[in-house]
Amino acid sequence: MSIVFDENKIFSVCEISGIIKEMLEGVLSNVCIEGEISNLKTAASGHIYFDLKDENALIGAVLFKGNAWGVKLKEGDKVCVRGDISCYIKTGRYQIIVRSVQVKTVGDLYARFEALKAKLTQEGLFDAENKLPLPKFPEVIGVVTSPTGAAIRDILSVLSRRAKHVQVILAPSLVQGEGAKENIIQALKDLNKINPKPDVILLGRGGGSIEDLWCFNEEEVVRAVVRSKVPVISCVGHETDFTLTDFAASLRAPTPSAAAELVVQNAQDMIKHLNNLKRILAVSLDAKYTNLQTRLNSVIKNKIFKEPGLIFLPKEQELDDLKEKLFVNFTNLVNKKEHNLQLLQNALSNLSPQAVLKRGYAIIRRVSDGKIAKQSVAGEHLKVQTEISTFEVKTV
Repeated sequence: MSIVFDENKIFSVCEISGIIKEMLEGVLSNVCIEGEISNLKTAASGHIYFDLKDENALIGAVLFKGNAWGVKLKEGDKVCVRGDISCYIKTGRYQIIVRSVQVKTVGDLYARFEALKAKLTQEGLFDAENKLPLPKFPEVIGVVTSPTGAAIRDILSVLSRRAKHVQVILAPSLVQGEGAKENIIQALKDLNKINPKPDVILLGRGGGSIEDLWCFNEEEVVRAVVRSKVPVISCVGHETDFTLTDFAASLRAPTPSAAAELVVQNAQDMIKHLNNLKRILAVSLDAKYTNLQTRLNSVIKNKIFKEPGLIFLPKEQELDDLKEKLFVNFTNLVNKKEHNLQLLQNALSNLSPQAVLKRGYAIIRRVSDGKIAKQSVAGEHLKVQTEISTFEVKTV
């Protein structure tokens, strides 16, 4: 069918899109298309969006909520849909407005996915003991993704905002199509060889269809993830996308941005904790300072600082008391010693020769040598000493 237009008329984008929409809806209505579901998404409104594809082509499809009741679809299903071909004017994208869906079989790629998943699970590649522990505070993060894709921009944006101290090493790789598998494997090898190694590796890309993400389902890529001596976080696609690298990695993140958030989460928590401690310390020091300042002001206002001599007065009084007590003790001691001396003098006087003479005794010495005469012989000259006199006698 052809339509003749006025060549001189200038159409707006909206006008030409509207004409295309009318042409499609007028010609291709109530058509039945068979294909495989890809890039399946269910909106919060309840509408279901997906692509319908075969080996050579792809068409967008939308199943509105009113026709979606009871319909269970999943990625990779082979279906036969019936509906009307239309054009979504805002994007200029033609699509089929689906009114009914008949699920026929599981799609080839999805069947391959499930078969390989079962095989690798049986081998134990997805077992927990094969997963390396993630570092709590990574300083170097390796990233395997396209250098021009949205994933690296999202990762760098998060890290620059939340962990500016972290170093990022990008191992550039294709993440879709021919050569992507080999690129990813080599990038993982390269990050494991460098010295020092990164603390963790983020492996991923943005969302897409099962075909777009298929390199992350390749057996060789899965085995390369398991062989890595550095823990790997798989962050492929959107939250609803799952690949086999998700099961093999140490951790699966729903998006590249979420992976960046997760990998520095402990560091952020520690920074928050340190900031809390910093605030608590600041409050404590401020309170301590205020308390000491109050005490200092109180001390400065004390009368003792205005009249420093006052501090010595009590001590001078105490010294006077001590002097008086010392004098009294010394006087008592001297008197006691004098009394004891007097007693000794009296006792000594009582034992002196003079005291003996006073009692009527005499001291007799030989004149010849002046010694005490205990006995005498006839004719010996003796000197006799009494209390009142001294005289000589001759024995007969």
